[in-house]
Amino acid sequence: MPLAPRISPEIHPDGLPKPRRFYAALAILVTIMMAVLDGTIMNVALPTIAADQGVSPAHAIWVVTAYQLSIVVSLLPLSALGEAIGFRKINLFGVGLFGLASALCAAAPNIELLTAARVLQGLGAAAIMSINPALMRHIFPQAKLGMAIGWIAMTVSVSAAAGPTIASAILAVATWHWLFLINIPLSVIALVIGYFSLPFNQPSHQKFDFISAMLNVLTFGGLIAALGNVGIESDPRLIAAQFATSLIAGVFLVRRQLSRPRPMLPLDLLKLPVFACSIASSVAGFCAMMIAFVTLPFYFHDVLGYSATVTGLLMTPWPAAAAIIAPLAGKLADHYSPVRLTGMGMGLFATGLYGITLAADAGGYGAIIATLALCGAGFGLFQAPNNRLLLTSAPRERAGGASGLLATARLTGQSIGAAVAAILIGTGGAFDLHDIMLMACGSAILATLICEGRRHALRTGLIATSV
Repeated sequence: MPLAPRISPEIHPDGLPKPRRFYAALAILVTIMMAVLDGTIMNVALPTIAADQGVSPAHAIWVVTAYQLSIVVSLLPLSALGEAIGFRKINLFGVGLFGLASALCAAAPNIELLTAARVLQGLGAAAIMSINPALMRHIFPQAKLGMAIGWIAMTVSVSAAAGPTIASAILAVATWHWLFLINIPLSVIALVIGYFSLPFNQPSHQKFDFISAMLNVLTFGGLIAALGNVGIESDPRLIAAQFATSLIAGVFLVRRQLSRPRPMLPLDLLKLPVFACSIASSVAGFCAMMIAFVTLPFYFHDVLGYSATVTGLLMTPWPAAAAIIAPLAGKLADHYSPVRLTGMGMGLFATGLYGITLAADAGGYGAIIATLALCGAGFGLFQAPNNRLLLTSAPRERAGGASGLLATARLTGQSIGAAVAAILIGTGGAFDLHDIMLMACGSAILATLICEGRRHALRTGLIATSV
């Protein structure tokens, strides 16, 4: 069915009509796929880029680090800007910038310009990631929001799983430049579809707070940079300075935000118990996930002696199971209590993490594959309902702040998990999978307790919710 030639600025109170809803969701999912793929394929391409540019691995890693830092420090400012001028504008700006930056990355003659282009690309990705859940809340009626969030989780899982394979396939027949060139047609497709279909929302027209944006950069940039340097033999004075910068800037940021009706750091939303529990369980859950994701490939490859191919295949059941379960969990969350689903999912996830240690002792592929699939299924059952709870517990006009904090919680949890994994691997004499998985399991149990505590509080009337 052809796209409508005229763009209607009408604001729909509970989702777009069909078929516009389908096209808008397609535009969102294409942009998510693009951003996630670009984050995963670079890990595979780093040795090739380092060799081509004649730089050390440590120098080449900045191609990934610059992208991640750019995303982290931009999420909350861009989500606030989305509330001020409209989510649609931020999405289209992000897609356009991402495509342009991809072309600059492909044309970069040296590692320095490539890194600079990756900063721009990260800014585009942050614009996409910061408001996509908010857009989904305006695209779909609330009765189908869980299904929409499940689609997002499925797209993220499939893209993350396919990233290394796609990168290897491209590098087998072409240079690393093509890893960026493939983003250009995808950006054009998403831009055209999104321009004609994405919804309009009522902007707040609130003046952008540049001072808060700078404090946000120092707070989250300093925190993520410090966590990234932990465990890799960086200068302790540098790490201490980064943590101190983050702490001091964070204090000033919080003080500044308390006096604002629509704060860039949405402290007002954290006063909502259901929202705060969703954020806390997300941080703990993603921390547990990242501990396992960082350490298991090293265990399979370096300790068990599996080849890189076998290691990659062994890691595939996790995202594959999450991709299958997440859409189903989203649909269930639209019809049954998402509060109960989050606790069940995180409990299964914690069980799977502990089961990995037993599977490793048992030997063979079967037990490892089964426990990793259980981890993916449990996390998929948790993520979509938890995100639905988070978004629907916030007022609709604050969907931008909710989306930005959701993405920030995910990245913060992942950064903490990576730092914990680096410490456990770097400080231990031998590679002790049991201790590492117990730490991951503990973080997952903490998330489970938060979810179950939220359920108990809602059931007994200690807190109230509109979802």
